[in-house]
Amino acid sequence: MVNEVNMNTRRHVITIEDPIEFLHTPVKSVVTQRQVGKHTESFASALRSALREAPDVLVVGELRDQETIALALSAAETGVLVFGTLHTNTAAKAVNRIVDAVPEESRDQVRGVLSVLLRGVVAQRLVKRANGDGRVAIMEILLQNWAISNMIRENKTYQIESYLQSVNPAVSGMQAMDMSLAQAVREGLVSLEEALKVTEDPNGLKSLCADVEQEGGS
Repeated sequence: MVNEVNMNTRRHVITIEDPIEFLHTPVKSVVTQRQVGKHTESFASALRSALREAPDVLVVGELRDQETIALALSAAETGVLVFGTLHTNTAAKAVNRIVDAVPEESRDQVRGVLSVLLRGVVAQRLVKRANGDGRVAIMEILLQNWAISNMIRENKTYQIESYLQSVNPAVSGMQAMDMSLAQAVREGLVSLEEALKVTEDPNGLKSLCADVEQEGGS
């Protein structure tokens, strides 16, 4: 995503990583990359410095603590496009992780901010290929709309998964993790057995893959 910004837009991009994994040579954008431990003491201190440099895009390698999350949200409120990563399995859990990282008395405010500022969440699982050669990226994609904003604001993120199961990916651009898994199974990229190891709803996935399961058993 940083490469897309760099190749197609004129922006000031600052990345804060631990460690730096990909080096981005400036093309159309100015890209500054900083590594925690080498160029800065922490994500939070790097964010504080970055906000004084008028960035258009901020990439935070990991939203791991309350201060980093608060600074990232503050940056987004000023109009900066912020990319951040979290160790979660689903889009709903990513939202919950951000909210749960702040003190309880501030959570309603953070939900309100997220309901307005959040543009999207991509949750990724790497699943073993059916032929044993490498892994396949299985993705859950959540995009902001009125329904999603309302679920976040009203503390009803538990409804996000069922909502993603109900939308048409071709129209909404969104998809649930199990829909992505089922598609990979139907295309023969992932075995049903392997898919069942990573899903959080085995019965639901079996239902989505019923036609594949019947073919395998015939």
